[in-house]
Amino acid sequence: MTRSRTLPYAAIAGLGFSVLARTDIGTPRDLAIDAVVAAVRDCGLELSDIDGLILTCSPSAPLNTLPLRLREDLGLGDLTLLGNLQVEGASVVASLQHASLHIQHGMATTVACVFADVPIRPGREKGSTSYNRVMPLSGLGEWEAAYGLYGAAGPYALAAHRYLLRYNLSSSDLGHYAISCRKWARDNPNAFLRDPLESADYLGSPYVVSPFRVLDCAYPVNGAIAVILTACPRAKDLKQPPVFLHAFAQGHPSAGNMAGLEPELRSGGDLASDTLWRDTGMGPEHVEMVQAYDAFSYVGLLTLEEYGFCPRGEAAHFVADGQTSPGGPLPMNTGGGHLSGFYLQGMTPVSEAVIQARGQGAARQSARNNLILITGTGGRLDYHAAMLASPHEVI
Repeated sequence: MTRSRTLPYAAIAGLGFSVLARTDIGTPRDLAIDAVVAAVRDCGLELSDIDGLILTCSPSAPLNTLPLRLREDLGLGDLTLLGNLQVEGASVVASLQHASLHIQHGMATTVACVFADVPIRPGREKGSTSYNRVMPLSGLGEWEAAYGLYGAAGPYALAAHRYLLRYNLSSSDLGHYAISCRKWARDNPNAFLRDPLESADYLGSPYVVSPFRVLDCAYPVNGAIAVILTACPRAKDLKQPPVFLHAFAQGHPSAGNMAGLEPELRSGGDLASDTLWRDTGMGPEHVEMVQAYDAFSYVGLLTLEEYGFCPRGEAAHFVADGQTSPGGPLPMNTGGGHLSGFYLQGMTPVSEAVIQARGQGAARQSARNNLILITGTGGRLDYHAAMLASPHEVI
């Protein structure tokens, strides 16, 4: 198969973190400032070099969480690109796509993309409290609220139940994914859950909502992460090894809850993967690493199937065989992902992809980093964005 695109759109030149914690460390606005400043320093630029700023935050956060006036907080100069992008869990990857296209067409030169969230606050020490909004599934007005279906765990649990039934699996099969993530997190000093995790530990953890146990669910933290994007020739002259962004795709399925359709078994990942492989002339056999949005274990398994790494219904067995664990042929969520690393939505997989592509993963560094798939998933499998990244300009 001939590859139709090999040259990247842009490159990630800088990566910056605020403090990450489960305590009160400031507002999202405060933390976003810290992350952007850190990302600029990381690549050896100045804030005055930034001419684009794209803000992303949790869809559960108030609209003024990251105001456009953050540009003034940072003391930025004239901008040719500014915006606050909201595609739920797909927002971060979509923001990098947006920035890359502007850079490719000369509409911006150096763009900061930042995500910030503060779900853990006094009075809401459990992250689930912050995400306790109604997620519409039925299209029947207040049906979900009337039946107490608040937050994401319940709607995703319904999807996972359908998946397990369809492929004759049990809830314990989800544990293979959680255990694989923990194996990676043990070597990540920034991961929040690093204790060894065995099958008995997983099965002993309490249910949140069947089939999800606590260990099937993301671990929210307060914090912010930013990346700096610029044109490839310029990125190669900066302080850090560039991470080249070769391809993007989005997928947002329509009428998912209409009769005869099963949105529980099909997400926007199906659409995005079709676009990604068609436009690049590549396929899952070319990918050496996956950094996936995995707010729940089921989402990680579904990603493996939708992108063609294993047949439908086989992802749990694929993971149980060690395919995605340290030493396996398809390292996945090498920082622990959302389940054992930390949940900063789409910036969690993006930041780990940058670290791995740069070769800066220390004890968890994988040699299989030549082509990395990064995904973002939002809603109840309603919104999806993906990209391919590499340490190499030509793939």
